[in-house]
Amino acid sequence: QVQVVESGGGLVQAGGSLRLSCAASGRTFSTFAMAWFRQAPGKEREFVAAITWSGSSTNYADSVKGRFTISRGNAKNTVYLQMNNLKAEDTAVYYCAAGLSAVATPGHYAYWGQGTQVTVSS
Repeated sequence: QVQVVESGGGLVQAGGSLRLSCAASGRTFSTFAMAWFRQAPGKEREFVAAITWSGSSTNYADSVKGRFTISRGNAKNTVYLQMNNLKAEDTAVYYCAAGLSAVATPGHYAYWGQGTQVTVSS
């Protein structure tokens, strides 16, 4: 019922910015909490940011606080991750997820996109 597709990844130099987009379709998409996770080569998936269905509450990993911003575009069934002041450590495949609550635990999200690569060069 829900299809999630990420876009906006690419190659950027350290200190630069990228905006990731997550487009989803489905009957109940607008009521889902949404989140971004990332996975670097050889490492486990880690939480990045999450937002409630209403957009009234957000959560961020300590490593991205002050640099990344998650927002919703409900009219377009889209969630964004604005990434500023990118660092080499941000290099990873970024995944968008939809679920019942805006928490940092992957198990709370039932629907996942295929991922988009973000590479930050130093």
